[in-house]
Amino acid sequence: MAGKKLKAAFDNEKYLQEQSKEILERIKSYDNKLYLEFGGKIIFDYHAARVLPGFDPNIKMRLLQKLKDKAEILLCIYAGDIERKKLRADFGIPYDAAALKLIDDLRDCGIDLLAVVITRFASQPAAVIFKNKLERRGVKVYTHAFTKGYPTEVDLIVSDEGYGANPYIQSNKPLVVVTGPGPGSGKLATCLSQLYHEYKRGGKSGYAKFETFPIWNLPLKHPVNVAYEAATADLEDVNMIDPHHLEAYGKIAINYNRDVEAFPLLKKILEKITGDVSIYQSPTDMGVNKAGFGIVDDAAVQEAAKQEIIRRYFKYACEYVMGLMDKRTPERVEMIMGELGLKQDHRLVVAAARQAALEAEKNKGNEGVFCGAAVELADGAIIKGKNFDLMHASSSLVLNAIKHLAGIPDKIHLLSPAVVRSIGQLKEKVLRARTVSLDLGETLIALSMSAATNPTAQLAMEKLKDLEGCEMHITHMPTPGDEAGLRRLGVNLTCDSNFSSNSLFVG
Repeated sequence: MAGKKLKAAFDNEKYLQEQSKEILERIKSYDNKLYLEFGGKIIFDYHAARVLPGFDPNIKMRLLQKLKDKAEILLCIYAGDIERKKLRADFGIPYDAAALKLIDDLRDCGIDLLAVVITRFASQPAAVIFKNKLERRGVKVYTHAFTKGYPTEVDLIVSDEGYGANPYIQSNKPLVVVTGPGPGSGKLATCLSQLYHEYKRGGKSGYAKFETFPIWNLPLKHPVNVAYEAATADLEDVNMIDPHHLEAYGKIAINYNRDVEAFPLLKKILEKITGDVSIYQSPTDMGVNKAGFGIVDDAAVQEAAKQEIIRRYFKYACEYVMGLMDKRTPERVEMIMGELGLKQDHRLVVAAARQAALEAEKNKGNEGVFCGAAVELADGAIIKGKNFDLMHASSSLVLNAIKHLAGIPDKIHLLSPAVVRSIGQLKEKVLRARTVSLDLGETLIALSMSAATNPTAQLAMEKLKDLEGCEMHITHMPTPGDEAGLRRLGVNLTCDSNFSSNSLFVG
């Protein structure tokens, strides 16, 4: 998926049918009560949509809507993530805000939220504020402390001092989906805590895990599975053949290191809770993952996954220069690229954006920072843009792209140069901005105002929606105004790990 939209390579309806059937069978096998840990994102799963062309990023929500008469949701969030304001990168919002958004999304879909669980809670000030905010809006909130004895002392973990110290959350439906805004939210511990209380009350509930990646019935080095490794390079996840599954059944299944390493302990905990031999012989057994059965075009999926690996390299390289991670993460993804014979310019918009930056050097009024941008449209056309005194590269690119889509000659201005200069003067003389050039957010506002009196601008503005899902690259990390605008437009953005200004502070 180098930018041009690939044909659908994934059958959502088949996946939905297979996945819901498997979940219902698991519920029946556990006395009509299942705690299902939802790995990955419950809504807006854009990674899956990128590596599996045609995959509905909200398919999990559709699944829950299909099962909503049987399902309730427990939403977990780690108190430490609230405290350090961990960001969900695809939305650019903190995990606590992502949790609030997810609650709203669930309500909009008519799905019951049972409660929010703040995990590893130790009265962190930000977590207390979050708890108060939810409770005062009528949302039930429970807190779980760190589990005593974890991970080595099973007898203490499975006791009234361990899981038993957490409050029991009463549920009335056969399926309890345990989810969170991201990894490390405490979903597994919450499931096991509930199981402990259920068995103390004489119930026979069960546990299973809903995962999408890695896909257990694809080869270990299939690009889709390798793309999962690239996506979790910061967590140092490694795909591997599940040795427990191979030993138990003599069959190859793919899992990842954390689940494989944790399985012996998890099996002991489950057997301690239930007082019986676990039905699970491997971490793959625990998974409810039918994604592989939805793939209908393996070649298209492989190409899309390779492009995602390159995207991840750019993402981590930028996060490294911003100080958000150490150098091992982008180096690891670069090594993965090398194993598959991938280079940066296999993403077609990369070379085009860098060429545009070279062209921008002809302008001498942009503080010596020359930025280029390029987008590949659905028709395969690659459009370029570059920065100049009055406009960011992202702004000029978007204007050039929508002119192309609308069939408007390049020489026609969508924004009057006089208006652009007037806005620049406002920024410089009244707002005292350090730079006068328009970022994308400002440009889009100016375009909407121009569209009120200019039919050509109106025609071009209507084409903005056609940029969604297109591949884009810029030779610098976007400013806040550019980033917000590009996120709203829905482009698949990558950028070189260069700063857009020589200034240390960008407001």
